[in-house]
Amino acid sequence: MTLSVPFLSGRLRDREHRRMVEVSGSSTAVFTYEPVGSADSAAAPTILAVHGFRGTHHGLLRIVDALPAVRVVMPDLPGFGASSPLAGEHGITGYGDWLAALADALGLGPDTVLLGHSFGSIVVAHFLAAHPGRFGRLVLVNPISAPALEGPQAAASRLAELYYWGAAKLPARLGTGLLRSRAVVRLMSEVMAKTRDSQLRAFVHAQHREHFSEFATRASLLESFRASISHHAAEVAEALTLPVLLIAGERDEVAALPEVRRLNARLQDSRLTVIPGVGHLIHYETPEPAAAAIAAFLEETAA
Repeated sequence: MTLSVPFLSGRLRDREHRRMVEVSGSSTAVFTYEPVGSADSAAAPTILAVHGFRGTHHGLLRIVDALPAVRVVMPDLPGFGASSPLAGEHGITGYGDWLAALADALGLGPDTVLLGHSFGSIVVAHFLAAHPGRFGRLVLVNPISAPALEGPQAAASRLAELYYWGAAKLPARLGTGLLRSRAVVRLMSEVMAKTRDSQLRAFVHAQHREHFSEFATRASLLESFRASISHHAAEVAEALTLPVLLIAGERDEVAALPEVRRLNARLQDSRLTVIPGVGHLIHYETPEPAAAAIAAFLEETAA
């Protein structure tokens, strides 16, 4: 674990338990963060959190840190971080099957809260649409709510697809070097970061530099990227009848706020928290208001 004081606290190390779980052909690394100071930790709410594209569980640690009374279970998606690739394709169906098998292996019941960030929002939304009732509550952070291949982001999405496709076709050393290029990673980080706090920006860039290139293979990375631009959470809006919390960034260019508002209007039982001044990096830049919204949602919707 990387701890960069004051942006991550030392108590995370004490809360963390890591295990490897064999599911869907993937040796999946699962990081569990136990609640702090709870007299009855078994009664603490449990969140199963799915991170975004090219990320690892590290990206959500600041939100976990701000939820000390909650148990958070965070796997590295297959093909990222410490998890090996799936036996099959790294698409929405493949990740959904993996998520179902993982939840069963971990014994996570319907009282578990499912959370997805960015690409993870697509994975968990489609999972619950295919498995209604499997979990009772849903949190979507920076939810992808519109087709990436349409609208103002279409050209950028096509260009990015060409980048991942080209890197997969090049000789291994060249292609891997292109994907892990520090200059490319820094450019992506600069585009997404909105904070004017120089220390926080340095932290964000360091996190991306350290974890954004922790992918297993070029092929699995390309499959995951194509899944991320071929689907969105709003495709299954009508199938999501459970309580949903949407947490959106006012300046998000990847998951644009107007699209998130439209998703909110279509959901049967939802509430929307908009965090001002932040873009697609709520998990890094504004974890406290995100965690506060999650805590309030857990209390509001408790059985």
